[in-house]
Amino acid sequence: MKSDRTQNPQTSFQRPELLAPAGNWECAKAAVENGADAIYFGLDRFNARMRAQNFTEADLPQLMQFLHLRGVKGYVTVNTLIFPQELAEAQQYLRTIIAAGVDAVIVQDVGICRLIRHLSPDFPIHASTQMTITSAAGVEFAKSLGCQLVVLARECSIKEIQKIQQATTLPLEVFVHGALCVAYSGQCLTSEALGGRSANRGECAQACRMPYDLIVDGEIVDLQERKYLLSPQDLAGLDVLPDLVKAGVTSLKIEGRLKAPEYVANVTRVYREALDKVMAELERPNPLTPFPPREGGNKIPLSASERGWGRGQEQYNLEMAFSRGLYTGWFKGINNQELVHARFGKKRGVYLGEVTRVRHEQVTIKLEAPVKPGDGIVFDCGHPEAKEEGGRVYTVTPKGLEVILTFGKDSLNFRRVHVGDKVWKTSDPELDKQLRQSFAGDNPQFQRPISLEIYGEVGQLLIAIARDELGNIVQVESAIALVEAHTKPLDTDRLREQFGRLGNTPFCLGTLTNHLQGAVMVPVSELNRMRREIVAQLEELRSQPKRWELRSDVSLQNLLPAISPPSPTSPALIVLVRNLKQLQAALNTGVETLYCEFEDPRTYRQAVELVHQFPTPHSPQIWVAPPRITKPGENWILQQVRAANADGYLVRNYDQLQFFGADRCVGDFSLNVANPLTADYYQQHFGLERLTASYDLNINQLEDLLSSCPPQWFEVTIHQRIPMFHMEHCVFCAFLSEGTDYTNCGRPCEQHEVKLRVDAKRLVDRHRVGSEHILQADAGCRNTVFNGTAQTGAEYVQRLVELGLRHFRIEFVNETPEQVTKTIQRYRQLLQGEISGSQLWRELQLQNQLGVTRGPLGLSPVGGGRKL
Repeated sequence: MKSDRTQNPQTSFQRPELLAPAGNWECAKAAVENGADAIYFGLDRFNARMRAQNFTEADLPQLMQFLHLRGVKGYVTVNTLIFPQELAEAQQYLRTIIAAGVDAVIVQDVGICRLIRHLSPDFPIHASTQMTITSAAGVEFAKSLGCQLVVLARECSIKEIQKIQQATTLPLEVFVHGALCVAYSGQCLTSEALGGRSANRGECAQACRMPYDLIVDGEIVDLQERKYLLSPQDLAGLDVLPDLVKAGVTSLKIEGRLKAPEYVANVTRVYREALDKVMAELERPNPLTPFPPREGGNKIPLSASERGWGRGQEQYNLEMAFSRGLYTGWFKGINNQELVHARFGKKRGVYLGEVTRVRHEQVTIKLEAPVKPGDGIVFDCGHPEAKEEGGRVYTVTPKGLEVILTFGKDSLNFRRVHVGDKVWKTSDPELDKQLRQSFAGDNPQFQRPISLEIYGEVGQLLIAIARDELGNIVQVESAIALVEAHTKPLDTDRLREQFGRLGNTPFCLGTLTNHLQGAVMVPVSELNRMRREIVAQLEELRSQPKRWELRSDVSLQNLLPAISPPSPTSPALIVLVRNLKQLQAALNTGVETLYCEFEDPRTYRQAVELVHQFPTPHSPQIWVAPPRITKPGENWILQQVRAANADGYLVRNYDQLQFFGADRCVGDFSLNVANPLTADYYQQHFGLERLTASYDLNINQLEDLLSSCPPQWFEVTIHQRIPMFHMEHCVFCAFLSEGTDYTNCGRPCEQHEVKLRVDAKRLVDRHRVGSEHILQADAGCRNTVFNGTAQTGAEYVQRLVELGLRHFRIEFVNETPEQVTKTIQRYRQLLQGEISGSQLWRELQLQNQLGVTRGPLGLSPVGGGRKL
């Protein structure tokens, strides 16, 4: 396959990089042979897809040589949080990556960004989507860490991307295709809350793909087959590629490091061809003229049975690659009715139609898409709890607008196939075979253009100057001088014919500029030798590893903060409440530091007045929390928060660090502080009074953090209902209204108490069977699902006090004032040494309405470390 990725210097549009996933060698080859400009892949540690086969550090030299020879970049994912005891290992790991000539690393952890820049001043860092960057302030934060590119959160619309790009100088990358997470990346705590695994450590359990009951005001809502309330359709940005290019996006990223090589080949090829067409359209002088025919090309032809069905080939290929339904995600803005259809949560493929008859082990369907013998299909009865029936088609017999399908003997249980069942094609072996052929063998199948300039005249040597897309340039001269041609002089056509014979090489001939003077000639054998020499020299240049500066005289120890002795003060209890009644109850107990997180920031003014006017000798302080996410145009929410004139602010993101920079601030858990390098950065640059330790830390890792930093930097949440999902998707709007967003939903979030209950058979943790998880909305109409079971770290409090921790937080969600009062009293007794952690845990366990279990500070039942 030849690439036609030529640049028009007059165009104002930058051609984006096409970035494909690679979970193993086959996937890497599939991406390269189908037109990827770069691939991203993980090694066997510190990457967010630990279930992928991944590569090893020993693979890096060979892999990078292969990629660079083919003109493709390679990015390593180091996109997880790193714990204190892992920093030394991470340092050596990064040295290996940099020395191997990798083109960049994709990073989540703030401390790892610091460590990379400490080791190398020029090695490229890409800020992962796990950093939850949704605004220009977030991009500038990444820039301050030394990042050269930012992968934006998937929740950004094209309009928001444009605003961010216009306000910043760093290149932006966006996901353009693949599985769409319902929760903000880097802010999802569901897997750890339900199963002791962490998405921030590459162990997502995909709880969003489960069926849920919707419980409204205590009653289950009958949603019929719509049970997958949190499972979005897969992202497909094909229709908005021109808009993404015009928005100035630098890199278009395909999700799928857990997918098969056929998926990588399929999706990469579709987007390669589509992007080339978009650029050809945008670069044409007259955009109203028809597309010119594309020379070469690599489109997989549809089989005869698949032609004429009105289904675009691109759409068909993408649906067959992997599809839970394809949708543009948040690119066009928020439409809660379309984002989540809620009918299934796993691959379906191409919709074929409905069953109209089942008789004599034959199934008749009214066909809406092509099907042929050998295809795999599944029958969908629409009930999430029902076991699906499926099999491979044996024969297809047309019958008017319908077809009769038969299957292999005993391959289908026909008693479980019913009239009205929807039928999906999940497998197309013919397409898979064609896709596998696209990356089979050792010879390059996708070629990248080189440009040639040819110079010479009679009596002089023929000179060929070749340039590739990467900027490599070589000059080759003939071994003999040019002579005058009497019959067949070297013209442009003959030059293109001879120099264009680049089969079985990574190159194809792009532009050729003929500067020959007069009618000259040289033997064809000499032209062939020159062509081979051009290829050899370019391959040699491209195969050289990148040489990044790697300092040998620096180490991790130079970055670690100085340790100070523990504070002699007594432990303090901080209470976070989520409504005014809880606030009043907490005030009545004599709590001195209160945090408020209310849905409506306008209510903060009333809360501040209540606290400041409360008749008490200890002068309680009230800190208020803005919403966890801030997107372009949402500073009005922050202004509402500040208008309350609180004593301080619980900041959650990069915008808030900037906006409240002159105020008293505490950094919340969403800043993902998991190691001393991250903690030290926030303290140095923002002067926060305290940082909330990451919820990904188990007790051993938390002890390590407190031992490696001044412990007075931190507060730890020891009692809470973990905020599992934090989503742009609004369940209230999608399932309790017919509206699409806040402008037309009728605000059911203000009228109803809503909970979600997962199918008990799907739960990893059997102790939480039947838990009703609490759903709440915030001022930005974003939803948070709180774990229905409260968690406590009470048993570890004494050890944390010994390590110097003095600030302990407990949080409430929907507890009654009586529950708030009793819980605060017990934790105060705990901090005063009047009861033990186990006593508190046992007593509150008996209070069934509190539902406290051993929680986020506990250890995993396997391996001793909850996240490892």
